[in-house]
Amino acid sequence: MTTSLFKSAATVGGFTLISRVLGFLRDQLIAFTLGTGFVAEAFFVAQRFPNLFRALFAEGAFNNAFVPLFAKRIEGDGAEKARVFAIEVFSVLLAWLLLFSAIAMAAMPLFIYVIAPGFTGDDAKFDLAVDLTRICFPYLLFMSLTALQSGVLNSLNRFTAAAAAPILLNIVMIASNIVAWMLATGNTPATGYIFAWGIFAAGVAQFLLLAVACRRAGMALWPKWPKLTPDVKRVIALSVPGIVSGGIMQINLVIATMIATTIDGAVAFLYYADRLYQLPLGVIGVAIGVVLLPDLSRKLRAGNEAGALLSQNRALELSMFLTIPAAFALMAIPAPIVHTVFEHGAFTRADTLAVAPTVLAFAAGLPAFSMSKVFQPGFYAREDTRTPMRFAIISVIVNIIAAIVLSQWMGHVGIALATTIAAWVNCGLLGYTLSKRGLFALDDRSKRRLPRIVLSGLLMGVLLLGGHWLIRDNYAAGAGFIAAAWGLLLLVTGGVASYFGIAHVTGAMRLGELRSMLKR
Repeated sequence: MTTSLFKSAATVGGFTLISRVLGFLRDQLIAFTLGTGFVAEAFFVAQRFPNLFRALFAEGAFNNAFVPLFAKRIEGDGAEKARVFAIEVFSVLLAWLLLFSAIAMAAMPLFIYVIAPGFTGDDAKFDLAVDLTRICFPYLLFMSLTALQSGVLNSLNRFTAAAAAPILLNIVMIASNIVAWMLATGNTPATGYIFAWGIFAAGVAQFLLLAVACRRAGMALWPKWPKLTPDVKRVIALSVPGIVSGGIMQINLVIATMIATTIDGAVAFLYYADRLYQLPLGVIGVAIGVVLLPDLSRKLRAGNEAGALLSQNRALELSMFLTIPAAFALMAIPAPIVHTVFEHGAFTRADTLAVAPTVLAFAAGLPAFSMSKVFQPGFYAREDTRTPMRFAIISVIVNIIAAIVLSQWMGHVGIALATTIAAWVNCGLLGYTLSKRGLFALDDRSKRRLPRIVLSGLLMGVLLLGGHWLIRDNYAAGAGFIAAAWGLLLLVTGGVASYFGIAHVTGAMRLGELRSMLKR
């Protein structure tokens, strides 16, 4: 990976890490307050809905179509013409979001019936989900515009504000938990309303932060009367297939949620497991994908195919070096992690035993999710959004079939496993097609290192299993939080030290190279 690309990925990953750590605290507080009861399930469905459309219309569609065109406009036409283009897209996106949000909020009972069919037999849960989703839904509008602003800033190599914005969500939600505690609302619908208004406020705060950052970057985006100019039509044409391909993970998670609503407690179990595996995915896979897309777009605009290939190889290598050990760790010690992070207050030992195998199932798909974030920019940077769309549709079909079948035997764990299977199908199709078209190939360095990375992660996982067995009493019923916390700290510290040591011995990554990366 080139120095600038690594530094940019480190910036995004660093702020994402801060956000995820705060997110851990946020989810710990939610678990403590709501546990896995009906209020928790209604709230998780409520926030999943706007997140789906945000991923589809903004991060998945407009962003993947907009960023390459905007980056190339800067490279070829200059900043001012690029800003005019961004304003045109911003204005059309805002108009569409206002119309769509109004329709969705008016028809919310119908939407909830589709997204949470299992709630229809429980009027209290269904009505609460409708109310909470209506409150949360404007989050879609603000976050979609924020995603567009992020694309503008990322294309200018200004990653800090966009990467820091999600931190505001966690701060606001932590504050919402404090408000619920002060009002003593506990595990009641009142707490659900407080959390929903927190989501709304977080969307406004993130939008304002990015608006200020864009203005300071000389890219103030003031809406004007929307017009379908040829440039905007081009973005829309590229966005239509991107609606499926870019938001594939959210689509699969929503499908998982739909099926989970038919299984008691499954929505909450999947949510908490999802939050754990999203930590390495967000810090590593998503961060590299965010940085790689504008980098590839600029290099391809300049005709630097060799440079683009080099960037993808180093991105893949770094992504796997950090993702593989995270996947093996989550598969080796899911119970101690869930116990330490969530098992407090309304979250019980039974909930831990239900969530832990779900974490394992999700973790098996981590490498696939991360590799997809490296492969997809190879298509988007060349303005090809149709190919990823076709593969995304295939993976969605695989996810639906696998979730329906596996949930019959494995319950909610089968739903998580189906998501992982779909992720590997999508990843395999993306990688194979890029290679077949001559747009990607592993260089000699990657061929040497990737097998050694896998071996290093596997050996670390075996050591973690042994370590867990030695301190298993720390996670017995009644052992207490302190015992669980220091036990997990010991396991994590030992796992990190053993992985880097093994990686040095196997040649997956020499300690000198790691020190050099950290210095840069």
